[in-house]
Amino acid sequence: MRGLYLVTPDWDDTDRLLAVTEAALAAGAALLQYRHKHASPALRAEQGEALLALCRRHGRPLVINDHLDLCLALGADGVHLGGTDAPVAQARALLGPERIVGASCYGELKLAELARQAGASYVAFGGFYPSPVKKYSFVTPPELVEVWRDRVALPMAVIGGMTPANAAPLVRRGAAMVAAITSVYGADDPAAAVRAFCALFGDAAGGAGQR
Repeated sequence: MRGLYLVTPDWDDTDRLLAVTEAALAAGAALLQYRHKHASPALRAEQGEALLALCRRHGRPLVINDHLDLCLALGADGVHLGGTDAPVAQARALLGPERIVGASCYGELKLAELARQAGASYVAFGGFYPSPVKKYSFVTPPELVEVWRDRVALPMAVIGGMTPANAAPLVRRGAAMVAAITSVYGADDPAAAVRAFCALFGDAAGGAGQR
């Protein structure tokens, strides 16, 4: 796993969501996470199914945030779990060895190590910067990226207020993926924003489709 980890915003307008997402996938986003904290179950199922079809057309994995049941129902590529969601070990047991299980570890190496032991495919650290979407009560130090890189050969994503400019030093420190919401979905030109993120990895395709 390597490149731009695109995370969806809380948009109820499915047509708008699909249009921007398709442009981003075509521009080189490597991985898509469907995250809508306030959707009804019906809307979540509708959007998840439509996004999965998009990802299949572009050859990118779709990861479902929080909702392991939706991931299983759709046959999506994996799930991303926060600190209050299902345990990583439970998700791994239900999804099997091949599908993706990601874990939010905030700024804690201990959580990351526990997630690794439980079978996580990657860990996510952050927030590193102020975010217009997620409100963090802490700031993750950039040095954490190097510590994890040197300790464990497990991919890490960095999250929290990511732009191409402020993500660059974290990629240089060893981040395998940069997770972004507003910098793409709120951009005047989402495709150009994606290409700028992909350039951080020295690959126009942003490592698309790699696991």
